[in-house]
Amino acid sequence: MPDVLVLLSLLGAIGSVVSILLGLRVQRHSLIVEQRLAQFAERAPSLDDLELAVPFRHRVLFPLLERFARIALRFAPGASLEAVERRLGEAGLDGSLRPMTFLGLRLSLALVLGLASALPILSSDAPALYRFGLPVSMTLLGWVLPNVWLSRRIAERKRAIQRALPDAIDLLVISVEAGLGFDQALLRVVEKWDNELTKEFARTLSEMRMGVSRRQALRELARRVNVDDLNVFIASLVQADQLGVSVGQVLRAQANQMRLRRRQRAQELAHKAPIKMIFPMVFLIFPAMYVVILGPAIPRILEAFR
Repeated sequence: MPDVLVLLSLLGAIGSVVSILLGLRVQRHSLIVEQRLAQFAERAPSLDDLELAVPFRHRVLFPLLERFARIALRFAPGASLEAVERRLGEAGLDGSLRPMTFLGLRLSLALVLGLASALPILSSDAPALYRFGLPVSMTLLGWVLPNVWLSRRIAERKRAIQRALPDAIDLLVISVEAGLGFDQALLRVVEKWDNELTKEFARTLSEMRMGVSRRQALRELARRVNVDDLNVFIASLVQADQLGVSVGQVLRAQANQMRLRRRQRAQELAHKAPIKMIFPMVFLIFPAMYVVILGPAIPRILEAFR
């Protein structure tokens, strides 16, 4: 009897192990089948899914702003749109913000500020000049503010490009003299830094890969950025390419010129510093010094005149 119990226990244990192994195998087989079915059953996203994946501002806000801009362009010259497109390119926003959208933003902001300032005032007993002058002023302010923001962004971007250009040219000189071609040296600069200048260089390299000639890509770069130092540098490269001059010599000469210009700009800022310090000293520092120096003597002077 004990032998039978031992045998039954052993058979039960063996059966349990076999059942577990079979279950794991079936589960693994089902997972493999599900993965294969998922691969074959995977479908491309529908148009609705693609449309919902776009941010809300691109789906709703920007089209509304463009409709407002079309209304404004009926009363504006066509050259204004080209000027806005050029300024957006100088600000680095030509890929994310269209000229029509920017004009619609200016018009919408002007209308919103004008109406928001007009509604509370028109129902009050304020003077007529105040009731009509404030909405007009706020409307003009809403029209001008986006342009001011764009001008400031353009100035900051040009300053950043001008500051990064000498170091980029130095790296180009080192790379070309080490045996790399101009395109490979430009790619080395793009891989080395991540700033506004290298982004423009990367865009230029992409245009050259798509079949645009080097001269045309460099001219488009100069037109898009519109920085004086970069324009001189690109004009020298284009002229060297046309005349067959060595690129290394041109880069070496341009690197020396850029370092000289950077030193001259630093000296110019240093010479402007004393003039800029006059107004803070006259209106902030000198009054405090007069208070500290002459303050204790004022009571005695007043007592002397009594």
